Amino acid sequence: MEYRTHGTCSQAILVELNQSHVIQSVEFVGGCSGNTQGVAKLVQGMTAEAAIERMEGIRCGSKSTSCPDQLAQALKLALKELE
Repeated sequence: MEYRTHGTCSQAILVELNQSHVIQSVEFVGGCSGNTQGVAKLVQGMTAEAAIERMEGIRCGSKSTSCPDQLAQALKLALKELE
């Protein structure tokens, strides 16, 4: 599934979950390459729920969101699509 980000340097996040809500893959389009690659690797194999709990609400400087927070939003949408 593709999620269009809001308020971050990245433009989109590609997310793949399995039926057990485990994150199979994450790919950020744009953004700070090293950071987004690191976040993507760290959440791989986690449940979407655990990743959301850890990342939702993280801010980037004075921005009201961040790439991790946007990933949490993408995961919420991906979970809804599995329902």
